[in-house]
This record gives sequence, C-alpha cells and structure tokens, in this order.
Amino acid sequence: MKVFDKTPLEGVKHTIVVASGKGGVGKSTVSANLAMTLADKGYKVALVDADIYGPSIPKIFDVENERPCLSVKADKDGMMDPIQKYGVKINSLGFFADKGKSIVWRGPMASNAITQLFTQTYWDDIDYMIIDFPPGTGDIQITAVQKFEIDGAIVVTTPQELSLNDARKGTEMLTNENIHIPLIGVVENMSWFTPLQHPDEKYFIFGKNGGQTLADEFSVPLLAQIPLIKEVGELAEQGKAFSALDNKDLKLVFEQLAEVVVAFCEEKK
Repeated sequence: MKVFDKTPLEGVKHTIVVASGKGGVGKSTVSANLAMTLADKGYKVALVDADIYGPSIPKIFDVENERPCLSVKADKDGMMDPIQKYGVKINSLGFFADKGKSIVWRGPMASNAITQLFTQTYWDDIDYMIIDFPPGTGDIQITAVQKFEIDGAIVVTTPQELSLNDARKGTEMLTNENIHIPLIGVVENMSWFTPLQHPDEKYFIFGKNGGQTLADEFSVPLLAQIPLIKEVGELAEQGKAFSALDNKDLKLVFEQLAEVVVAFCEEKK
C-alpha cells in the first residue's frame, strides 16, 4: 500500500467525509444536518464544502453573501476566519465565487484551491470536521484523501439501482488499497415518501432496500434511512437550522447518526 505524507490540520481532532457516487442524492443535506446535530450536542464542529463546482453549503446555511476575513487570531499570516452559523464553522469556495457563475478550473487548480481551503482557514479548536465531498471520484476527492488524515467516511445513496451503481464506484475509491479510508457506513436518503395527511403510509418511489444492498456489499452497517420529506428541502432553501424541523422522527435519525460518528471516532482513538 502506498503511503502519502499527510498535512496535519492544526486543532482538528476528527475528520469525517460524506461522499456520494452521483449528485442529487442529498449528500450536502446530510452533511449540513449532521454538522448541526453535532453542534447541538455541544461539540465544536467545522464543515468544509469541498464541492468546488457545485457548492451548496452556503445556501443551506443562508450565508451566501458572507465572505471570510483575514484572521487576526491566527499565528500565521494569510489565514482566514471561517463563517460561523448554528454553532458550525464553515468554509466553502462558494464564498469566493459570484453567485450564479460557474467555476471553470482544470484539476490542478481545483486541487490547489481545496488544499488552501483546508490549510489556510483558522479552524482553532475543532472536535469534528465534516467534509462535504463533491459527487464522483475526481481530483478533489483524491487530493483530500492523500493530503489529509481522515478518520472515516459515510456514503450517501438513494435506493434506486442507478444511484447504487455510482455509489459503488465512490465507495470502492474510498476503500482502495492505496487510499483505504475506513467506512463508517451507508445512509440511504429518499427511502420512501409519506404524505402528511397519511402518516402511516409509505410509498417507495425510488425502489427499496438499495442502501442495505450497498452496505452488505462492503460489510458495513446501514446507518440510516431518511424519508423524502418536503419540510427538509424547504428548510434548506430558507437557510434555517435543522432544529426548526417539526418532524421528531427525522431529528432522532440525525441524533443517532451523530452518536454513531462520535462512537466510531472514540473507538478508533
């Protein structure tokens, strides 16, 4: 197995990647809600939006118009303070690009930018850093896993076979012998739809048990099945905290997911 020299992230205790094989499966929503839930539990949390070409985190947190400033607290020059909201420290390339304009960069430039996002942000004291990976298996993912120490990864998929095919590739990349990021488990998003008027009914509109299939293939647990709930999308569009969600069952899902992450990191430590 090839060994890469890792760049330490000063003050960061644990680093967790949230990955997916394809876009549109709710990876950024899972990343944001996991980060908020950990912060609600009293942990010091950072969230890195590593999806350079399609950053969603600034929108989810309603901080699209914010801009990180040079830090006066950091020992090194050129460090920037992250944006803070809901107890989460955030940095994203979305803060540096004009809204609505595309980022057109070749791989080396994108890799250099993501490295700067990690190393030139004054994170200070962080218990858990959540990294929202872009979909797929490109330069950004390879740069991050080779340069930085990562404790574990969560893979997000939807139940249908089209999503699973791509999720397998993303998971295989993480478990590749030259990378070997420990898998915490699989999160299946959009598992079913339940109408508000009929809370006892479930409609499996994207198929059934796809997340369990992927988890079984890689011998890891299925950590959560998240139903398709209109309110979750509305909160993300409005940039409201996950704590504003009225659905107690869904809150419990993310609380349990956060507990799994904490237990995994403590056991590894």
